[in-house]
Amino acid sequence: MVAGLILAGLAGVGLAAESGSGAPMDYARDIKPIFESRCYDCHGAKKQKNGLRLDLKEAALRGGDEGKPEWIPGKSGESRIIARVTSTDPDEVMPPKGDHLTTDQIKTLRQWIDEGAIWPESAAEVPAKKHWAYLPPVKAPLPGVQDPAWSKNPIDRFVLVRLQKEGLKPSAHADAPALLRRMSLDLTGLPPTLEEADRFLADATPEAYSKMIEHYLASPQYGENWARLWLDLARYADSHGYEKDPGRKMWPYRDWVINALNQNMKFDQFTIEQIAGDLLPNATESQKVASGFHRNTMFNTEGGVDKEQSRMETIVDRVNTTATVWLGSTLNCAQCHTHKYDPFTIKEYYRFMAYFNNCDEPQLEVPSKEQAAKRAELQPEVARLEKVLETPTPQLEAEQASWEYKTATVQPHWIPLDPAGFLSSGGATITKLSDKSLLVGGNNPTNDTYIVVANTPSSKITALRLEVLPDESLPQHSSGRDANGSFVVSAVDVTAAPLNQPSATRAVKFKTAVADYTQNGHSATNLIDGKNGTGWAVDAGTEKGRVERYVELEPETPISFASGGTLTITLKNGTQWGTANPGRFRISVTTNETPLAAPLIPAPTLKILAIAPLDRSEADKINLATYYRTISPALKESREMLAAKKKELDELQRRIPSTLVMQEKAQSRDTFVLARGNFSNKGEKVTPGVPAIFGISEDQEPTNRLGLARWLVATNNPLTARVMVNRVWAQYFGKGLVETEEDFGTQGASPSHPELLDWLAADFMATGWNLKALHRTIVTSMTYQQSSVISPELEEKDPSNRWLARGPRFRVPAENVRDIALSVSGLLRRKVGGPSVYPPQPDGIWTQIYGDEKWTTSEGDDRYRRGLYSYAKRTSPYPTFASFDAPSREVCTARRPRTNTPLQALSTLNDPAFIEAAQVLARKVASNSAPEPEQRVSLAFRLCLTRKPAPQEVERLVKLYNTELEHYKLDAKAAVEMAFGAGAKPMEGFDVPELAAWTVVANVLLNLDETITKS
Repeated sequence: MVAGLILAGLAGVGLAAESGSGAPMDYARDIKPIFESRCYDCHGAKKQKNGLRLDLKEAALRGGDEGKPEWIPGKSGESRIIARVTSTDPDEVMPPKGDHLTTDQIKTLRQWIDEGAIWPESAAEVPAKKHWAYLPPVKAPLPGVQDPAWSKNPIDRFVLVRLQKEGLKPSAHADAPALLRRMSLDLTGLPPTLEEADRFLADATPEAYSKMIEHYLASPQYGENWARLWLDLARYADSHGYEKDPGRKMWPYRDWVINALNQNMKFDQFTIEQIAGDLLPNATESQKVASGFHRNTMFNTEGGVDKEQSRMETIVDRVNTTATVWLGSTLNCAQCHTHKYDPFTIKEYYRFMAYFNNCDEPQLEVPSKEQAAKRAELQPEVARLEKVLETPTPQLEAEQASWEYKTATVQPHWIPLDPAGFLSSGGATITKLSDKSLLVGGNNPTNDTYIVVANTPSSKITALRLEVLPDESLPQHSSGRDANGSFVVSAVDVTAAPLNQPSATRAVKFKTAVADYTQNGHSATNLIDGKNGTGWAVDAGTEKGRVERYVELEPETPISFASGGTLTITLKNGTQWGTANPGRFRISVTTNETPLAAPLIPAPTLKILAIAPLDRSEADKINLATYYRTISPALKESREMLAAKKKELDELQRRIPSTLVMQEKAQSRDTFVLARGNFSNKGEKVTPGVPAIFGISEDQEPTNRLGLARWLVATNNPLTARVMVNRVWAQYFGKGLVETEEDFGTQGASPSHPELLDWLAADFMATGWNLKALHRTIVTSMTYQQSSVISPELEEKDPSNRWLARGPRFRVPAENVRDIALSVSGLLRRKVGGPSVYPPQPDGIWTQIYGDEKWTTSEGDDRYRRGLYSYAKRTSPYPTFASFDAPSREVCTARRPRTNTPLQALSTLNDPAFIEAAQVLARKVASNSAPEPEQRVSLAFRLCLTRKPAPQEVERLVKLYNTELEHYKLDAKAAVEMAFGAGAKPMEGFDVPELAAWTVVANVLLNLDETITKS
């Protein structure tokens, strides 16, 4: 078993082994990187499992503890390593876990051994060579081929050379309907319409194919389709992730991606705007929106989270995502220690992090043109009216003086009660102050109740006043005991008794309660309604709210005793805001005949009015004049106009979308190496920089995100172009030329066609990073246009189509599965962009997650938008998409897995969206003027699959239709439910059993593998 870890490394065989060049094996180029990346952990200088060491030639040839070498130079057939990698015994085959070596990898190993297993005598003799991915791509001359007529463009030359080496031949050209459908699904994510298919099939000109390519590239659905790939990379979602997973507004970023792709924004600019759009000179709103790429990171809003730890987690995600998306590198492995396999040190990781450690994270409003114009109209008008209300005039001063005099004459005289006894039911301490107010201290019990006993005068009492006062000892120097200074009182209960008959108590009932201020939804009348409910509350969350407040209560009948009496006042806080108990309060009474007739004036203003005009401070005068303008009759019209304009402006602001963006800090943050990735364990301070493997000198190092973005798409960056063309290639052919799209390092797969990969990368840069040009190159190749039929020979020699001897055949992405059903039925609404929507999903999905958000199914056209626009909640992905391997987008996803499960078939058979699509497709078929079932079957078949059905396919579907028709003729209720849905009313003009039978046929067609497969 000693060879196990040796053999695990063979997945990283060097390029020459697969290049088809026939060059001899080179230890430094082809073998040493394998040993370094996969073997040294167990068979290197620090550790020698089973005694085997592979970093020194002498030790490697000596073998392990058994003393037997793993290979015999010149004799691969007698070498233990070859026997192990070709073994069919699961206990002997190497590597014991994971994928076995490919045929090509075994050939490479055999060749090296048969050539003598040439290995320099010492490590010093082995030249240091970069891994292929860190060398600049070279646009090699096109190779010669045996059948040049087959080649349509350079792609075909490289593919044909490889096929010749493997003894394979290309497949036949795909038939026209299959090719059109393949192209349409690849470029737009939707099947071709019948009109497009008929136009293409009727066009006999040589330009027919290229015309359809341009048609689809110009379609708005092109940008939507290819945005899906980018949103996986950008980890786009409509929620924060973690805990309650609250929603966020990021859809303007999604719109930016779609629009950028439709406008064919060059990929270098596409990169720069997303990494650093906010840093571009005179950055536009669009460029700032683009910087939201790195605001798609998950964000933890849970209470008690360490803010710095959470911030560092988002920065780490940005570093790792950037490395994956543009460099195809596992830089994340260096977060805690120097990378074991690739040339990235822990210090270089944190130097790279420094580019992202200097950002603020604001929101940006993105109004439409109409919204921006309306706001520009309203804001000056609001400012003008506010100026009118702020400007003193002689007329206003005269009015105010008159108002002050009248107010003083009508205000009742309030007499503070002198508490004789007081207590807190929860055990808080209460102290009486010199102004007869009571200050509460000590512990703050939940839902405290205060009881106050005081004697009253002999004359009749017509009203009580409860004042809640601020105090320096209370939280925020406010009037309540809640952490932010707020308070709430849910009830005021009063009993009265004569002084000479203390046992003759009676309850005082109140008919009116008014307050100088109430928080929204917390009216003073809640104090006398007999319920604990919401109570009278004052929000002191801001400085403006931390002032004294009062409430006045008028009894049904005056409280009167001939020789005085005793009042027992109980203040309760029985609400859900248990800690918001009043902190300082005073109770007063009045004997005024009309106690509540006077206008309610805020307590701070009443205090100013009580001061003689000549004794008022300048601030008092300004505050009093400001208040008077809010009630002045002369300014009533202006106030009403201002209120209306503000309401209109507020409503407009609520409709204006916002999005999350990046913004550079004015003051730079320091960045440190974090030992073992621990945010609190800071080590060496570092400056921004890229890994040394890329050969950038210190004076050339980018200094900020903008410089980093430009470096990412610099022509001397060996990775970005390769990574992107490989990613696009994978969307067409099911896997990349480098299968590990996320990892171009030594642990990743080697390219199947290295010269082709480099040619595409170099051409991509040479054409100005033109994505649509890249698409044209791929879809015009004969490689792409081959039939996807798998011959027995190909199934045996190349079952995974690594050598590209046939066309692609695999299931479309999850969102496109639903899009196809909507499209062929005619339900799809092709509106581009806008907020996320809520298509039908099974009831109860969101009740299984923590949080109080509700999934409310969208109505109208929004119900039938493309899957791209479906609301993406990270903790609860849309279930049908999840069953088809769509990611939750918690992290960057470079490639989706592709599975085939029964749940997927059940989804397309039973999901409400697919049932509805089948019903509408059935109506389209049943409405067709062709009377024969065979003709209608053919129509439905072509709508779903583009091609015409074979006779046996028509026969089977007609048989299904007839069987179901007989069934539904005997069950009218079931027919209505199948054709229109449970509880629905039949539509006029349709034979219900017939329509139900066609619905079954449509449902079957939408469920076919061929319907959701690109083949």
